[in-house]
Amino acid sequence: MRTIASQWFEVKVRYDKITDDGTPKPITEQYVVDALTFTEAESIITEEMSVYISGEFNINGIKPASFKEIFFSDLNNDDRWFKAKLQFITFDEKTQKEKHSAVNYLVQAHTLPQAVNYISEVMGKTMNDYVISNIAETNILDVFEHKDVKSTPDAKPEYEQGQ
Repeated sequence: MRTIASQWFEVKVRYDKITDDGTPKPITEQYVVDALTFTEAESIITEEMSVYISGEFNINGIKPASFKEIFFSDLNNDDRWFKAKLQFITFDEKTQKEKHSAVNYLVQAHTLPQAVNYISEVMGKTMNDYVISNIAETNILDVFEHKDVKSTPDAKPEYEQGQ
């Protein structure tokens, strides 16, 4: 399990996919791109998709992702992406009350229970108290990282780094 905190963009790509009977069928697929700007996200997705799609395609939408960190699995069968919302629990000394801070993550796994296990694995290395308040499978097909991104299996989650 490795984690990467970055600026992520969700990108929708529309193109004609050839069905088994040979007829073209328009489809829209969703991807995630590591980029600093909308323009860079468009450039990266155009470059990446030109390898997989023959013919024309349109970028139907680019928006900043609601998450800043992704938990990547190194297992080949982990082919799904789950969006998880974690509530971090801190204690406010002044008001003597618990504070809850919501942080979204994207998790690569094969099943929902496995995604929960991966979250526990990564967050177990931190000292933060948290609760998984929501987790759901997404329509994201793939994530494109920067080619020069280096991540480590022991990297602390962004929340732990105080960002």
